[in-house]
Amino acid sequence: MSLDLAVIGNLLVDDIVFPDGRTRMGEAGGAALYTSLAAALWGAQVGVASVRGEDYPLAALDALAERGIDLAGVRVLDRPGTRVWLLYEPHGRRILHQLGGPTHDEVSPAPGDLPPPVLAARAFHLAPMPFARQRALVEALAPRRDAALSLDPHEPLSEDNLGAWRAVLAQVDALFVSEDELRLDGVASDPRPALRRLAGGRLRFVAFKRGARGGVLYDALADRFVEWPPVPRLTGDPTGAGDAFAGGFLAATLAGGAVQTALEQGMIAVSFALEDWGASGLMRATRAEADRRRREWLGAGTEA
Repeated sequence: MSLDLAVIGNLLVDDIVFPDGRTRMGEAGGAALYTSLAAALWGAQVGVASVRGEDYPLAALDALAERGIDLAGVRVLDRPGTRVWLLYEPHGRRILHQLGGPTHDEVSPAPGDLPPPVLAARAFHLAPMPFARQRALVEALAPRRDAALSLDPHEPLSEDNLGAWRAVLAQVDALFVSEDELRLDGVASDPRPALRRLAGGRLRFVAFKRGARGGVLYDALADRFVEWPPVPRLTGDPTGAGDAFAGGFLAATLAGGAVQTALEQGMIAVSFALEDWGASGLMRATRAEADRRRREWLGAGTEA
């Protein structure tokens, strides 16, 4: 099977704490899980490259395989993997890696971990990983100019590190960045100037994800901004919602869809991520239900 999209990133176990004191422990997580499920929902042939612990929930791996997601690029450690605290607070989210487990670098695939089927994919998405690892992957994959390359950062973009980030972003086609990750001057009052500042090289799309407020897409090729609204369904666990948006968006662009179609598929993927704990909503999602939501909620057709 030739891959449309190779999702390169983490498969982690999440312990989630919400502002009201509710908790959810031992959830299968990692951005690669949500992005790959969302892209496969919209018909993309997806493969995952990752490094997982021996304790990663097998039910989640089975769910990926049942949806035709290629897991040949997932390397298994001979010990438990990385476990993280996801702490949701009124003004943002904090991610804390728990003590005693592998480092973030150890569970983040390096260029040498990518098998031939992954390297032959039509597109690559780099999920959040340490900056040095993402930079190394970009340098290894960017020379394949016939393959699209997108990135979601782990290290926030700030005025202090913008120079280093520019060198990386100039080699990718799309950037997906959240409010927690974009810390440039003026973003809080109006993100548009900051999004335009990031453009350069081959970077075309900058998607600024604003959670319950929707988001703003900057298309550098057309020099235009497109806002997308909040998804109609906003209850449930927000974990992985931004990663699901990226998967839906990328599946549309790989199918030749217009920008509006990509935004709509991203929003509908988010709706599944939000409706249940962890990735359960995406695991239950069907293409028929996704098409229905897009048609009835967004007034869109079902064509790509």
